[in-house]
Amino acid sequence: MQEITFRAMGCQMLAALDADTAEAGEALRNVPVWFEIWERTLSRFRPGSELSRLNARTGQWVAVSQTLWDVLHAALRAARHTHGLVIPTALSAMQAIGYTRTFEEMSSERVEVTLTVTPPAHLGDWENIQMDAANRAVWVPPGALLDLGGVAKGWCADQAARRLATYGPALVDAGGDIAIAPAADRATEFPIGIAAPAGHSPTPDALLGTITLRAGGVATSGRDYRRWQTGAREVHHLIDPRTGEPAQTDALTATAIAPTAVQAEAVAKAALLLGSEEGLAWAESQDDTATLLVCEDGRIVHTPNFPLLRSV
Repeated sequence: MQEITFRAMGCQMLAALDADTAEAGEALRNVPVWFEIWERTLSRFRPGSELSRLNARTGQWVAVSQTLWDVLHAALRAARHTHGLVIPTALSAMQAIGYTRTFEEMSSERVEVTLTVTPPAHLGDWENIQMDAANRAVWVPPGALLDLGGVAKGWCADQAARRLATYGPALVDAGGDIAIAPAADRATEFPIGIAAPAGHSPTPDALLGTITLRAGGVATSGRDYRRWQTGAREVHHLIDPRTGEPAQTDALTATAIAPTAVQAEAVAKAALLLGSEEGLAWAESQDDTATLLVCEDGRIVHTPNFPLLRSV
């Protein structure tokens, strides 16, 4: 087993490849390069990124790269699948609560802004985004700002794992969005730790337990980590499109398993926003997924098909 760790997209990344050849090692060393290329395209925090340029040209048809096309297509599919809970048009709402820089840049500061609430109707502009496949062009409604966020991370994890699987079974962890791809001739059971919510366990980085997977995606969404002070108010980054504000939910974290990391990301976030009761019921209705939620009162609830947590 060979591994590489690096930072990208404001997160700690890990890529692991169950192959000991020199070619496999070279492929692993290329993973940070792939993520840098993707980040130049997809980051809302980089003024020169392709996404930032698209955000500056709302109300116009804009030809886009294959990468941006694919990720935006995945984001719109997630929005439809979650009935508008996981959307690509939440950037204005995040900016309104002070999330204007990477969390690394914000974490040690007190962010002073005047809070505004983005009307849900504005957040619903994702439904009016148009995509012209013949010309690979996109039209975003005037004033609607895109943040591809977790969908972009999941997409990158899926892509990297598939590329690495040419050399052997692979796992890519993109800041909690995990993709596992088997090789053509074999698969490896990768252990995956399910983290306890930050600040709600006796030790930092504590785990609820571990699961093992041979293929698919795993993602955890939570309101326990990316939190900051905005004036006198503590807020977090998970916007509920129904209100335009940080989500008020009894779920602290949600972990989902799905065929891809992108799908797992969407299911986890939607379940979290819906809360433990409605979110669990919705998750149980989803095909090919399994979901676990950790509640504010310490309860752990999950769909019947969620794998047994092994103690650590």
